[in-house]
Amino acid sequence: QVQLVESGGGLVQPGGSLRISCKASGRFIKIGTMAWYRQAPGQQRELVVSITSGGTTNYADSMKDRTTVSRDNAKNTVFLQMNSMNVEDTAVYLCYADVQTTLELTRTYWGQGTQVTVSS
Repeated sequence: QVQLVESGGGLVQPGGSLRISCKASGRFIKIGTMAWYRQAPGQQRELVVSITSGGTTNYADSMKDRTTVSRDNAKNTVFLQMNSMNVEDTAVYLCYADVQTTLELTRTYWGQGTQVTVSS
């Protein structure tokens, strides 16, 4: 069983910054690509950024100037630093990971999400 648990969400003022994290736990061989998605009320889930185990990143155009992704492979954790936040960043932020659980099986896991609200 693999679990992804996000943390660090909350209320932030417009123009402020927030760092959220996602830790993978359980039994697995390797974690491949990890990513952050977000979903605002009434909106489709959208990619924020992905990062491979080797550190290659892919940012969504809408956020690439204001966000930085990083990961600590030893701790199976991915981080998302968000700066200059605005009300349009309000959403549930969800963690995603490709996890190899056996020699033959790699599958995708999702976290439950962490709420980020940007408001004055």
